[in-house]
Amino acid sequence: VMVMLVVGGAGLIALVYIGMRDDKGRDPLQERLAQYEDKEMPQSLEDIELSLSFKDRVIVPMGRQIAELTTKFTPQKQIEDTRHKLELAGMTMEPGVFFAMRIFMTFALGLGAFLVFFVLSTSTPQSTAILFTIGAFSLGYFFPNMWLNSKIKRRQQSIVRALPAALDLLVICVEAGLGFDMAMGKVYEKWNNDLSIAFGRVLRELQLGKPRREALRDMARRMDVPDVTAFVAAIIQADQLGVSMSKILRVQSDQMRVKRRQRAQ
Repeated sequence: VMVMLVVGGAGLIALVYIGMRDDKGRDPLQERLAQYEDKEMPQSLEDIELSLSFKDRVIVPMGRQIAELTTKFTPQKQIEDTRHKLELAGMTMEPGVFFAMRIFMTFALGLGAFLVFFVLSTSTPQSTAILFTIGAFSLGYFFPNMWLNSKIKRRQQSIVRALPAALDLLVICVEAGLGFDMAMGKVYEKWNNDLSIAFGRVLRELQLGKPRREALRDMARRMDVPDVTAFVAAIIQADQLGVSMSKILRVQSDQMRVKRRQRAQ
C-alpha cells in the first residue's frame, strides 16, 4: 500500500508539473494546424483534436486542473511570497508546482523512511524508527525551501560579482554618446549572466511601453540586492533631476569598485 501511495504521489506531481510548466506560448492545436498546410484539410476540429498526442489531450489539461485545485486552498499571501521567492531565484516555476514539490518530497521521504525502519528493518528500536520517520517527514517538507533559498543566495552573489564590470561598460557606452537604454543593450549583448538577463528584461518592458522608472524598480525588486537597489535609486534620481547620466554612472562605478575591494579584503 505504501509503495502504491508513493507511486501515485509521484504520478500526481508529474501531472502538476507538466500542466503548470511554461510552454513558452506554444499552442499544440496551432502546431497541428500548421502541419496540415500542405496536406488535405481535415473534416472537423474533432479530427485535429484527436490527432494530438496523449500528453496534449489528456495529461496537460488534467495537470492544470490538479494544479489549480492545489493553489485554490493555499492562502493568497503565501502564493505571492512564494512567487516572489521564485522570482528572486530567477525561476519561471509556478507556485503551484513548488507546493506540489514540497508535498511530494514530504510524503516520499516520510513513507520511504517508514518502509525502511518499520517494514524492512525489524531490529531497529521503535523509538528510533519513529524519530527517523518524523525527521524524514520534516526534511521532505523543509528541503525544497532550503534549496530555493540556496538558489536565491547564489543568484544574488552572481549579480554582486557582475555589477562592477557591467557599470564600467555602461560608463564607457554613455560617455561614448550612447543613451542609457542602448548602453544596457550592450551589456545584454556582451554577457550571459543573471544581471545581463535582467537588463534584457527591462529593455523588453520598455519596448512594450512600461516607464523606465517602474521597469528599473521592478528589476531591483526581483533581485533584492542592496547594490542594485542603490544603483537603481541613483539612476531614477538623476533622471528626475536632469543630472548628467555619465557622471552618475561614473560615481556608481567607482563606488562599486571600492565595495568590491572591501569585500575582497
